[in-house]
Amino acid sequence: MGGLHIKIRIIGGCGSGKSYIARELSGRYGIPCYETDNFVWERGPVDSRRSPEVRDARLLEAVAGKEWIIEGVHYKWGIESFRQADLIFVITPNKYVRDMRVVQRFIKTNLGLEQRNYRQSLQNLYVMLFEWNRGFDREGLLKIMELTGEFAAKRIVVKNNRDILKYVGEYAKPDHD
Repeated sequence: MGGLHIKIRIIGGCGSGKSYIARELSGRYGIPCYETDNFVWERGPVDSRRSPEVRDARLLEAVAGKEWIIEGVHYKWGIESFRQADLIFVITPNKYVRDMRVVQRFIKTNLGLEQRNYRQSLQNLYVMLFEWNRGFDREGLLKIMELTGEFAAKRIVVKNNRDILKYVGEYAKPDHD
C-alpha cells in the first residue's frame, strides 16, 4: 500500500511481538520503524549504552518525522513518543506465549537462523524471562497504563498482533477522519 501518514507507538514485554508487528506494518505501509533499544544502545563489536541526552535526542529526531513506528518496552523515558503518536498499542499476550517466543528467538539467533540485534547469552535469557517479563507483569504494565492515561483516547490494549493489523487497517481506510 504505502503512503499512510501515521505515527504508531507499540509497547509490551519481551516476546510480546513488538518487533515483529512493527516490521510487518513498516513493510506493508512503507513507514519508517525504530526500536527504542537502538536509541539506548550504540551497536558494535561491543554494545555500549548511550548517554540519556544522546538517547533522547535520537528519539526526538524520530518523532519529528511525519510518520513512524516506534516499538519497545521502554516507558520511563520518551513520553514524547506517546504524546506524538496517533495510535498507541499495548500488547499483552499470555506470559507463557511471551516466554516461549523469547526462548525461540534465543535458539534461532544462536543457531544463525534469525538475525539478532544484540548478543544473546544464557544470562541475558534468564534476565528477560525471570526479571524483565516478571517485572513487566508485576509493575511495568500498570505503570505504562498510568503514564499513558492522558492519551487513553488513542491507546489500544491488544492481546495479539492480528488486532493491531486490524486497527491500523481501519485507520488506513480513506473514510478515516
